[in-house]
Parts: sequence; C-alpha cells; structure tokens
Amino acid sequence: MSSTPAALPWDVQRLPRADDSVFLVTGGNAGIGYFVAEQLSATGATVVLGSRNPAKAEVATASIRAHVPGARVRAVQLNLADLSSLATAVESLEVARLDAVVHNAGVALDAPPRRETGDGHELMFGTNHLGHFALTQRLMPLLSAAPAARVVTMGSFAAKSERLDLDDLQSRTGYRPKRTYGRSKLAQMYFGVELDRRLRAAGSTVASVVVHPGGALDSLTPSRPPLPVRTAGARLSAAPAALLVQGKHAGAWPAVRAVLDPAVCGGQLWGPRVFGLRGEPRREPVWNHLTDSSVAARLWDASCDLTGVDFGTVPG
Repeated sequence: MSSTPAALPWDVQRLPRADDSVFLVTGGNAGIGYFVAEQLSATGATVVLGSRNPAKAEVATASIRAHVPGARVRAVQLNLADLSSLATAVESLEVARLDAVVHNAGVALDAPPRRETGDGHELMFGTNHLGHFALTQRLMPLLSAAPAARVVTMGSFAAKSERLDLDDLQSRTGYRPKRTYGRSKLAQMYFGVELDRRLRAAGSTVASVVVHPGGALDSLTPSRPPLPVRTAGARLSAAPAALLVQGKHAGAWPAVRAVLDPAVCGGQLWGPRVFGLRGEPRREPVWNHLTDSSVAARLWDASCDLTGVDFGTVPG
C-alpha cells in the first residue's frame, strides 16, 4: 500500500524553491526587511524592494546580489507616508501578478515632538498602518491574479502589551513615542487579521497572515557591508542578550515562512519559537485582544475614512 510521505520539518537554511513567484517587500532596503528580501531571493523568486530612498535601495540590491548569486532582485520607490504616491508605486512594479507582499516598512521615533505625514496623519500610525492599508487596496488586483497570494503583515512583540485608543488613533493627546509605535504596529496586526476575515467571506484566493520578529537586535545581526556593520565590540557586548533575543536575520524567519510554507494559513499568527522572542518560526495563538472583531471593524472603518480608500467587496 502506498502512502503519502510526511512533510519535511521546516528548515530556515533550506527554503523551498519559488522560481516563478514575485514578492514585494516594503522597507526591504534595511533591517529585518533586508533579510526577508535576501532569504526570499535565495528561492529563485523575483523580489522587489519597496523603498523610500533609491540610493539605499541600490545598496541593498547590490548586497543581495553579492550574497545570492543569480538573485532576481530590483527596487521600486515607495513612500508609505505619501498616500497619493501609492498608485504610481504599484504601476512601477510592472508585473501581471503578485504572489506575496510583506508589509515590513515602518517608522519608529524615539522622542517627541509628535510629527505628521504630508497627509496630516501622525507619522508612525500614518506610515506603519495607514500606508500599508492603502497599499493593500492598490495591490489587490495583482494579488488576486496569483493562484494563492499572501499578504504578510509584520507586527511587533511591542504590540502585545498595547491596546488601541479608537478615539485617539492619531495620538493627539498624551503623545508618547514608544506607546504610539506599539499601537501603530498593533493596528497593523488588527488589519492583517481583519483582512483575512474579509477575504474568507468574499471567497478570495488571497490569504492574510500576521507575523512578528520577536526580539531582533542589530548587534546580533550578521554584517552586510556597506549596510550597517556589526563591530567586534558590539558582538561581545551583545553576547548575553543572545540567550533571550536574536539578530534581524532570524527576525525575518517568521515572515519568510509565512510567504513560502504551504502549511501556513490565513488568519494565523507566527513568531519565534522560544518565548516568542527567539528561535525558528512557529505558529502561536492569536493574541486575545487581536480576536476582538468589533475593535478590528471599527479600526477598518476609521482607516477607510482617514485614507479615502474604499475596499468595497474584496475581490475573490
């Protein structure tokens, strides 16, 4: 009697091939986004870096090509803080379909004062959440043209302890940068969960998955000259932290698995295996506050109002 062979365990060092696929990584020129792009490039896929800064994108693409011989990687200019520019950015992709987008780009401010985008939105909420919200609507025709596309939203462990203030999404009162950042990432994660709920209701072939990188430090990240280089001193001082957290190359693993692994399903949350902070990617229970569909629906409606985007009926 024949039997179907069991699926091999996921191996972050031996990724499946994806030669005919096209992936977009926002903020793919630096940090975790760079390593998402580099790792996806090793599968044979065409990888597009969405970057606000063309010069930095050029450096990143050169680095990927140096580390992944034959990499099919290129960049498009993408400024999530400028909603009016997104249509042009999507047109510049020049592809017939998109197999996955990784919503990774983000802004994190360390100190006041509060800043706004050109559209008048608080900078972190406007870039991290509203920009990706509006971009997804623009990308939906390309995603729907693929056999089984995925929208992968990069959340943050910092969002686990935050709660949204639906009456002050723009942090106009009591602005605190770290709290505002955490809430902007939480809004992204709510969006990822709610998007999948709406995609399923519409019978869409597109799936939405939420991931987070755990604790990912520059000092534990492999050097990629001329991108930021990890010094010997930084490596030494960060050694004790490696017991709890990891480098940004490992922080990329949950997103890469969410793009490539056919066993990953829409509506799931993936993060690092060890305490949600480090290790290989695993599925984890969706955080309790992310399961509140009433909050997600109110955020969705507010996001539509703030961006002027109307998803309407999500395409199947």
